Amino acid sequence: MKVAVLFSGGKDSAFAAEVCRMSGWEVVLLAIKPAMHSTMFHYPNIKWCKRQAEAMGLPIKIVKAKGKLEEDELDAIKKAILELGADAVAAGAIESEYQKERIDKIAYEIGIRSFAPIWRTGESLLHEQCKYFEAHVVAVAAEGLKEDDLGKRFDFSFLERLRKMNPPVSLHFEGGEGETFVAHAPFFEKKLRIKRFKKIFDGASGFLEITSLA
Repeated sequence: MKVAVLFSGGKDSAFAAEVCRMSGWEVVLLAIKPAMHSTMFHYPNIKWCKRQAEAMGLPIKIVKAKGKLEEDELDAIKKAILELGADAVAAGAIESEYQKERIDKIAYEIGIRSFAPIWRTGESLLHEQCKYFEAHVVAVAAEGLKEDDLGKRFDFSFLERLRKMNPPVSLHFEGGEGETFVAHAPFFEKKLRIKRFKKIFDGASGFLEITSLA
């Protein structure tokens, strides 16, 4: 079975892609270049997803929506899945009904299956990611998260800080509080190294743009 896995370069979509591959499915990564303030997809560093795909040994298709609305993004995803001839689509959704319902809707309209391989995995998933992934925080958009957090490792110490935040945030960053970039994981054939970057922060939220990757 050929599965198109929605891929942002972050910890959750990378984990979901590997679960699909370990299930014996033919995996192709599907990334979208979204609008800056997309409610569905990661914005920072999509241009580096191809390098991540190479490190994972997986093919990738990167598409861009014609407009800036969520519906434009979903239409681009739907068209790409059809072009790939995929039998199913998978996403790294964990808790977000909002995200999962929209991907399920696309699958229903096309007539294929929809998977959320890490849905409701909770604390066990966080433990695996912190222990085995080298993931860096590349976007922050929650009260209590600051410019200095951009570039930090998403590890046990960072997770413990998130636990103590008031008001509380999603520990998975799934409520739009932040985004990550995976530089290495056990299923990467090569470790990626962030050489240069710039931070863009407006006082309340911001992101880290990777400008050079080794």
